[in-house]
Amino acid sequence: MDEHASDSPVEERIGDALREADATVAVAESCTGGLIGSLLTDIPGSSDYFDRSVVTYSYDAKLTELAVSRESLDGHGAVSAPVAEQMAAGIRDTAGTTFGLSTTGIAGPDGGSEEKPVGTVFIGRAYAAEWGSGGSYTSVSRHVLDGDRTEVKAGIARTALELLVADM
Repeated sequence: MDEHASDSPVEERIGDALREADATVAVAESCTGGLIGSLLTDIPGSSDYFDRSVVTYSYDAKLTELAVSRESLDGHGAVSAPVAEQMAAGIRDTAGTTFGLSTTGIAGPDGGSEEKPVGTVFIGRAYAAEWGSGGSYTSVSRHVLDGDRTEVKAGIARTALELLVADM
């Protein structure tokens, strides 16, 4: 990437990084409602590296579309590290992509608690290494963003893409 790459929007930088690595990505979105997929497809040629975005807003959707376990949903709630991790791995594996990215959080204005205030999000990343290499992994990070619902959703989407760029 060129020296001004960090000045480019994250959706351009992730596209460049994925092309350079000959890698692909699929996204499992809850609180972002398809915004990450929209950002990725704003870039001409994104079909080279972007496979799909699945919006799994409900518990049932997470369970049936991504195989997130009932135990994780019931025991930790949808907005949790275990669910974000399973969402990322689930979309990576069902789509057959190099990377899976997931978001699950509370965009507000309601729904927060003392433990998980409005703006809380868990972002999952999953990488598929070559079979037998032992290099596949998943990771999750927790963030709390400020703003109204639209600002929180936009912040989550861009944060998720920034984290994926950093993983590459």
